[in-house]
Amino acid sequence: MTDTPEITDSHCHLDFPDFEGQLSDIVANAAAAGVTRMVTICTKLRLEPQVRAIAEAHSGVFYAAGTHPMSAADEPLVSVDELVALAAHPKFVGIGETGLDYHYTAQSAEIQQRSLRIHIAAARATGLPLIIHARDADEDMAHILREEHAAGAFGCVMHCFSSSRMLAETALELGFYLSMSGITAFPKSGDLREIFAAAPLDRILVETDAPYLAPPPYRGKRNEPAYTAHTAARAAETFGMSYAAFAAQTQRNFDRLFAKAAAYGQAAA
Repeated sequence: MTDTPEITDSHCHLDFPDFEGQLSDIVANAAAAGVTRMVTICTKLRLEPQVRAIAEAHSGVFYAAGTHPMSAADEPLVSVDELVALAAHPKFVGIGETGLDYHYTAQSAEIQQRSLRIHIAAARATGLPLIIHARDADEDMAHILREEHAAGAFGCVMHCFSSSRMLAETALELGFYLSMSGITAFPKSGDLREIFAAAPLDRILVETDAPYLAPPPYRGKRNEPAYTAHTAARAAETFGMSYAAFAAQTQRNFDRLFAKAAAYGQAAA
């Protein structure tokens, strides 16, 4: 255990039914794989109490909350004040996930954009990083991120990045981070790996998006935070690094962006 490099799952969904009654085992599995921290994401604010309780119950688990873009039309429009109030919790470390998804929910594009801008304002107000979900909305996403960043800087990670090179370059130009999910380990994801390989190494995070998108050799099965190690192992190859060196770099990157989580760990040490 002591020889296993530590790594962080920067995005998972531990409140989903897939993990019901199994969280202690899931967290233990993660620790055995070196995944000592994870950020569990609340996608509907009415579920925030349950997500918060998971973070409170497990020392290595932090959380973030927002309204997922696919739910933006069905959930009450969140306010900046609501998000700022949630950020008072010591283990609340990010705003979102928010963003734009035109794949299944293009009809709600306008409300998605309004919701995204509210989350951005909350990220500015709290100093916490914005967690972005982007799918089939690259032009609008790039425009909004550029426009909002020009109005006032904020930190951001493009979670589970699998969009165009243009959106990757836009995000990186704004100082944002790109997160590698299990998709980047799929055999046919060569083009996506090339986008990541061209990115600065100090702007890379890793995640599972569990229970979704399990990397090989678990593809098609339920994903869990322990499998961050498999995604990171393939990512290390993409960057021509050893696993230990890549893991250490992503730890530094996570600590820089999610500074509140890093400070919490130091305070607890």
